[in-house]
Amino acid sequence: MEIKEKIKQLREALHEHNYLYYILDTPKISDFEFDQMLKALQDLEHQCPEFLDPNSPTQRVGGGVTKNFKTQYHRSPMYSLSNTYSKEELLQWVGRVQKTLGNEKFQFTCELKYDGASISLTYKEGKFLRGVTRGDGVQGDDVSLNLRTIPTIPLELKGDYPDFFEIRGEIVLPFEGFKAINQQRIKLGEEPFMNPRNTASGSLKLQDSKLVAERPLECFLYALVGEDLGIDSQIVGLEKARSWGFKVPKTAIVAATVEEVFRYLDHWDQHRFDLPYEIDGVVIKINRFDQQDALGYTAKSPRWAIAFKFQAEQAVTQLKSVSYQVGRTGAITPVANLSPVLLSGTTIKRASLHNADQIEKLALRIGDFVYVEKGGEIIPKIIGVDKESRPPQSAKIIFITHCPECQFELVKEDGEAQHYCKNQFGCPTQIVAKIQHFISRKSMDIDGLGNETVALLYENNLISNIADLYLLNKNELLPLDRMADKSVDNLLQGIEASKNKSFAKVLFGLGIRYIGETVAKKLVKAFSSIDLIREASREELIEVDEIGDRIADSLLDFFNDERNILLIEQLRQQGVQFESLDKKGFNNNTQLKDEKFVISGVFKNISREDLREKIESMGGTVVGSISAKTNYLLAGEGIGPSKKVKAEKLGIPIIDESTFLNMIKV
Repeated sequence: MEIKEKIKQLREALHEHNYLYYILDTPKISDFEFDQMLKALQDLEHQCPEFLDPNSPTQRVGGGVTKNFKTQYHRSPMYSLSNTYSKEELLQWVGRVQKTLGNEKFQFTCELKYDGASISLTYKEGKFLRGVTRGDGVQGDDVSLNLRTIPTIPLELKGDYPDFFEIRGEIVLPFEGFKAINQQRIKLGEEPFMNPRNTASGSLKLQDSKLVAERPLECFLYALVGEDLGIDSQIVGLEKARSWGFKVPKTAIVAATVEEVFRYLDHWDQHRFDLPYEIDGVVIKINRFDQQDALGYTAKSPRWAIAFKFQAEQAVTQLKSVSYQVGRTGAITPVANLSPVLLSGTTIKRASLHNADQIEKLALRIGDFVYVEKGGEIIPKIIGVDKESRPPQSAKIIFITHCPECQFELVKEDGEAQHYCKNQFGCPTQIVAKIQHFISRKSMDIDGLGNETVALLYENNLISNIADLYLLNKNELLPLDRMADKSVDNLLQGIEASKNKSFAKVLFGLGIRYIGETVAKKLVKAFSSIDLIREASREELIEVDEIGDRIADSLLDFFNDERNILLIEQLRQQGVQFESLDKKGFNNNTQLKDEKFVISGVFKNISREDLREKIESMGGTVVGSISAKTNYLLAGEGIGPSKKVKAEKLGIPIIDESTFLNMIKV
């Protein structure tokens, strides 16, 4: 038999035995026999490296090293879910769904909310293509090499799978595996890991995939993403994914009524500790995909899904002292320093006290024994005081009157719970935090420049505001710690490239109070330049969708300060964008005005989000489905076949990425 054919047969057999063992839990051969087959395949691949395949079963053992994880855009955003802890709020959500869907009947799917690290997997022609962490929901880190070592992620699929699709899931570390890892670490004299969730998440970013292979991680899949998949509901999608070879726990149900949803919640609230892995709640979704489409999304979350979180675990510990943190906007947050206590697998030493009103509401004193829980099972918070155990030497908490960083007198404005340090141009913590916000992924996303480097540059008097970034040079950077020739070049290239970022990202990056991503986009669409925003009256600002009194006043305050005007002018002189593309134009290309585009597939050099932004900034509109009114189908790799057929039938031009970019002269 030819070596190539022998390799093919061994791979097929090993994929099948892996599926039987890890997915169906019905092994047909012994571990010894499996290892012998794997060894035989490794030997053949070593003899004939021309037949190597990244999806070979031999890749499960790892060995590849990733120094830097490449950033990868998600084909479709990975939204976060709205959370609730009460059945009353769940009923309110159901009411909103009913209002939108009108007289249509709808059903729910109920699924366990696994507590691990979210991941998005992409498959092409039945083979694993890549895996990306959730990141900020728009882009994440490509950790494909590490994911190939996880046995419950199929490298090749079975059955009637689509040609191209994504599937979302959660990487978890079962309790038994977590216990075994910690026993080994203790034996080696190393510190044990604190909880399975953080261990699973941290494992994905290990540089050596061989170390990942040694950890008994699992991947539970819960959501298909793609076009023309031939699937009409969430529950059918789960069943199909299971048939293709994915690990999909059989705990999901379809519920016809809210009462059935409540019974599911009650059951798993009682039995969640019987599971071999961690869950922190239940995800409830509208089952049918067409109804999900009708409900749509907010800026952050789908309207067709909600997470019901179980009540958090509590612990009692003692409040030793209170310290104060200064935020980017000058907000002062009191922090409780606690006697260390174990809570949900994590040692808690600090908890947020939010503001002075919260301290007063709790009637909190230094030395008190307090009840602590994790809000959303993530951020520790104090929820009460055991006043019967209050020691006689307990002391009243006196909220500070001056900034702990710059000693500027604090201000508490009418209607505000927070105290603020208004010394935004002189408070070191605020200055550094503003620059860190400007360079962050959702703002200017400057490659080669992270939060630690920003702090280093500030400490060495190389920057004092965001405009100073554009004045940095190689000679002054090279003497700094951790600044090698290559890293300095990358940093300066990243800063230069940021000059091409859109006005909306620049506006968000300025860090104006209450101006988030969505509001920045609304302002840019309404006014198109920083000068027009500055000139707008309070009434004109409030006329913009989602701009209320608070945001309008914040903008007026910002532009009334001459130091902010000077900063904008300095940035403008350095080439930073302060006008939207439709105002500046692309070589007078105005043909996108009022034209409708459908975007489908994956693109090599630009993300779908950036394509949408370019089209909308030049007067065009991006729509979800093909109709006679569509002007162009912008097609990438893995385009939905039904969209292509419909476009051809209607005579709608189908253009690729390079044609589009040439059209707008980019």
